Amino acid sequence: MPVAQYLIFSQPGKLQDGREVAVKRLYEHNYKRVTQFMNEIEILTRLRHHNLVTLYGCTSRLSRELLLVYEYIPNGTVADHIHGDRAKDRPLVWSIRMSIAIETACALTYLHASDIIHRDVKTNNILLDNNFCVKVADFGLSRLFPNDVTHVSTAPQGTPGYVDPEYHQCYQLTDKSDVYSFGVVLIELISSMKAVDISRHRHEINLANLAINRIQRRAFNELIDTSLGFESDSSIERMTTMVAEVAFRCLQLEKEMRPTMEEVLRALKEIQDSKDENTVYVIENAEVLKSTRPPPSPEGDNIVLLKNGKELPSPDAVTDRWVSSSSTSISSG
Repeated sequence: MPVAQYLIFSQPGKLQDGREVAVKRLYEHNYKRVTQFMNEIEILTRLRHHNLVTLYGCTSRLSRELLLVYEYIPNGTVADHIHGDRAKDRPLVWSIRMSIAIETACALTYLHASDIIHRDVKTNNILLDNNFCVKVADFGLSRLFPNDVTHVSTAPQGTPGYVDPEYHQCYQLTDKSDVYSFGVVLIELISSMKAVDISRHRHEINLANLAINRIQRRAFNELIDTSLGFESDSSIERMTTMVAEVAFRCLQLEKEMRPTMEEVLRALKEIQDSKDENTVYVIENAEVLKSTRPPPSPEGDNIVLLKNGKELPSPDAVTDRWVSSSSTSISSG
């Protein structure tokens, strides 16, 4: 597990104009930590989006103490609310979880359009205000991504359970690495399970592995948190199942098989707006298409055939690839 880099004061401070702030203090002075501190400043001063935490100010890199001053977000993290201390008091209902998924996807889509890869997407880095609106935080590992390259070669960093396996194996960071991490977040939102849990079976310690297995077997009842209304509300059953399918695409091992964040955002909005119980939204050829689910076959829903006779990796998946038009890369440390 990564070593803590910062101390964040638990009580908010207040500026002269009345704004409440959170102060983040770097307490380990070494080159790597200072570099991440400066990186976070550089990234956040470029960005303005309602679903990203706002940086109000900072100290100089030459100061004895390195401080970042953020807007104060009072309602904890998504992790707190779905499997942490706050989950017992007031569990998040499905409508709020769906909004969290969409707002987080909106923030990541904005980052990618700004040529920035977050590199540490996880529920602990998704903050919530008192209205449960999303504020994505922690840009210490984020990278500016030149628009004329397909990947950056760099040593893998991030949080276990969320790191793109292709990035981990090949040291190639792309925007699809964030897509993979967001897929894990989607599974957390529908399952209320932790991304890593050593109490689970050894092949399912990573939530991504557990989810892929359940979705391939269409065992959604073993994945989706029943307290959300999965068994009692047909619309919630449909929506959570479709979100699971979107997550499945995000969790593909090959990055070319994953959608972009823009495509994921579009799919999630379509799911939220869907009314027809016979309609399912799928990602195909970089577009979100509306298709009618066929009636169950006599053999049940576990068998689905492609036009070319191959079995799909996921029940509702389509044969699609997103292939980069360029093979240019850049290396860095």
